Amino acid sequence: MKIKSHLQLVEEASLHIVTLTPEEAKAKLDENTILIDIRDIRELWREGTIDNAKHIPRGMLEFWLDPSSHYYKEEFAVDKNKILFCAQGMRSALATKSLKDMGFTNVAHVKGGFEALKKYNFKITEVKKK
Repeated sequence: MKIKSHLQLVEEASLHIVTLTPEEAKAKLDENTILIDIRDIRELWREGTIDNAKHIPRGMLEFWLDPSSHYYKEEFAVDKNKILFCAQGMRSALATKSLKDMGFTNVAHVKGGFEALKKYNFKITEVKKK
């Protein structure tokens, strides 16, 4: 059986989504835009996150953003612009495609992810274990 590789899935998703550089992401940040870190919580504990970014675990993204879900979180209102990032930009590309498939038109992701944002001098905030 032949399956698609994760790289092939990311490449295909990238054809249908908006991909931003860290510079473009910074320019788009305003009161109606949420920067969303979809990395695993253990990655945040180990490396921190971008200052003022919201964390949504990748496995909960569609549920927290769907107003019909009992997991829905109003702070991520449908009309807010969303910029997703992960460690290097692969998970966020797939997640952005999933949100686009749900009907979101105001969603993008950061090329190069957390690593690129750090190199662009976004402020890092420590995340402590609870």
